[in-house]
Amino acid sequence: MSDIVSHIVTVFLGFFAIMNPIANTAAFAALVGHKSKEQQKKIAKKALLITFFVILAFSVLGNAIFHLFGITLPALRITGGILVFIIGYHMINGSGSSLHSAERVEQGDLAVSPLAVPLLAGPGTIATAMNYSSSAGFVGILITLSVFALLCIITFFCFVYSSKILAVIGEAGLSIVTRLMGLILAVIGVQMFIEGVIAVIDSLN
Repeated sequence: MSDIVSHIVTVFLGFFAIMNPIANTAAFAALVGHKSKEQQKKIAKKALLITFFVILAFSVLGNAIFHLFGITLPALRITGGILVFIIGYHMINGSGSSLHSAERVEQGDLAVSPLAVPLLAGPGTIATAMNYSSSAGFVGILITLSVFALLCIITFFCFVYSSKILAVIGEAGLSIVTRLMGLILAVIGVQMFIEGVIAVIDSLN
């Protein structure tokens, strides 16, 4: 039981760090802060539903994708680890990674892009989800999706009350949270990379 609880906590912290609801709340406010509360709720709901189904698809179809493209789990862990580390490194230095950026805003549905993809369901989030879900079978998928659903709910409330949250924490608080999440991400990325390398070495023996 303790192993399951530990895994749940690890998955939650991993997703929380890479989705960073607090920092993404600032991006959400910048993108849709001029709209009415009702419109903001609709956009937040649509963005997070799309995000959840994207992660659902990659979590459930992870093994099928592996077989289709001839990808191994160690390869995913090594590549995903590098990817997650880079995102974390940028966050530690106080700048967002272009992999999870909302700077380029085009005309269209903001809920789909850039909010859902790549801000929430970016490459790092997808790699993290596939890593967690593919390493523990059906239970791993169930835990990954349950934890991610909880985080989507938390993020929704952060988005809806974005103006109040940002007023409380301020720019300094936002910077501190972003750097702390970046540190956690960098460590998770290194751990994923190490696990991938160890698996490759073991397969050669």
